[in-house]
Amino acid sequence: MIQAFRRLTRGRFGRLLLPAVVLQSVLVGGGYATGRESVAYGARYGGRGWMAVLTIFVGFTVVSFLTFELARRYHAYEYKAFIRRLIGRAWPAFDLVYVAMTVLVIAVVASAAANILQETLGLPGFLGAAFVILAVAFLLYFGADVIEAFKSLGTILLYAAYLLFGALVLGTRWPSVMRALSEGTPAALAHGGAIAGVVASSADASTLAVVGTGIVYVGYNLAVYPAVLFTLHRQTERRETVTAALLSGLLMTLPFALTWLCLLGFYPSPEVFDAPVPWLHMLQDVGGTTLFALFGIVMGWTLLETSVGLIHALVDRIDADLRKGDSNGLGPVRSGLLGGGILLLAALLSRVGIIALVARGYTWLGYAFIAVFAVPLLTVGAWKTLGPGAGARTAPTGSSGGEAGAESGVD
Repeated sequence: MIQAFRRLTRGRFGRLLLPAVVLQSVLVGGGYATGRESVAYGARYGGRGWMAVLTIFVGFTVVSFLTFELARRYHAYEYKAFIRRLIGRAWPAFDLVYVAMTVLVIAVVASAAANILQETLGLPGFLGAAFVILAVAFLLYFGADVIEAFKSLGTILLYAAYLLFGALVLGTRWPSVMRALSEGTPAALAHGGAIAGVVASSADASTLAVVGTGIVYVGYNLAVYPAVLFTLHRQTERRETVTAALLSGLLMTLPFALTWLCLLGFYPSPEVFDAPVPWLHMLQDVGGTTLFALFGIVMGWTLLETSVGLIHALVDRIDADLRKGDSNGLGPVRSGLLGGGILLLAALLSRVGIIALVARGYTWLGYAFIAVFAVPLLTVGAWKTLGPGAGARTAPTGSSGGEAGAESGVD
């Protein structure tokens, strides 16, 4: 099966669609699996949230293109080699922010997954965490090919599940969705009815504030981009990076947009908008025990996909450094143990609670990622990728590259 998948990745799938699949699979747990982030960065504005959705699509597409093109031009396929092209000797600042965001994102999803697995499947939280730690260690042990195959299969299953959830919610709540899209200020505010706290605080937000929220959302999700670098060695020309970027923007935004629409069906209900896991309350309204169990399984899968992607990027970066020093690298066993250790730390942090983690951690780290990644990428990176000779064709490399590969690129 892995051999067949390797043959598939040698064609257009590997060059154009696989980067989008990996980005979406890493984003799913930290970005939209619970619905909490869709509330905080879009749905709390009601029908005007479309501006945040559009901003998110444009942001992800632009960042994806610049990331893919810079990696292609300089053969920078692990994040230390990549970030040195942007901020030079300041690269340790990115290391600190990336590690902090990795632990935080996994902690958020672990917190949500523990609650959901207990409510939907009746499993103690520690059992779910133990399973995920072992599964991540297993995937890291077997390396890039197995991880790519796992994420490709996972994307198909996850999209099928979310389309099912969305169809069920929208099918029963569509009149409420249309009402939320057509109204400016919710009727609950005008008549003093029950309303979620996040909605009340956003009722009079300006257009600039809504767009700014979308920018911050893209900013804190910049943490997913190091996880895609190991797939980019197959791209050889600019038209491939452009196509792959558009596909990435689409796959990364569609689930957010679907969740936003579903949330509008309950706008501005405090039971949904103030809930730690809004999806759970939405499905409770339209489904039964079987649907609850399915959501529990999907939630566990999203934690696994996000954890594998973020940790694999960090493992790749450490492994490349060790190999540069004439070492054999981390090796399968140490890669698995490192991944398990990071997950254990995140599991301990998850006890803080999902709402506190999202409210206090994501926004500040989002600003930090904008400073150490987005601003350099949109300035230095844009010049290096769009400057003279930047669109030249490059030969594909045979591996996920590293520091040596990066140094062989064009200055």
